[in-house]
Amino acid sequence: MKYLFLLNSHEDTQPEPGSPAEGEMFAAYGEAVGAMAKAGVLLDCAPLHARSDSTTVRVRDGETLLTDGPAAEIKEYLGGYTLVECADLDEALQWAATIPAARLASIEVRPVVAVERSS
Repeated sequence: MKYLFLLNSHEDTQPEPGSPAEGEMFAAYGEAVGAMAKAGVLLDCAPLHARSDSTTVRVRDGETLLTDGPAAEIKEYLGGYTLVECADLDEALQWAATIPAARLASIEVRPVVAVERSS
């Protein structure tokens, strides 16, 4: 089954850009992702650009409304994702615990609904 790890970050837990702490954090992410790839469970992963780079889309009464920025102003925000395929939730949770965001903020683990695609 596929599981999506939503890596939630908190503004106060992020190291300064270019700092040794940031380098250590990226190295830890590299180790976690490398282990998932080696185990054959990793399907995709990526960090996201800053919340300020986002655009929120809403359609109301047939009209498309665009708003610069995130849908909600919150202290914890989605900073990246990892998509894995695991035998079960227990295996997915074990992999999620290896990601640095689990130590700094939180990771939401959600099963992905299998949808049949028509050709």
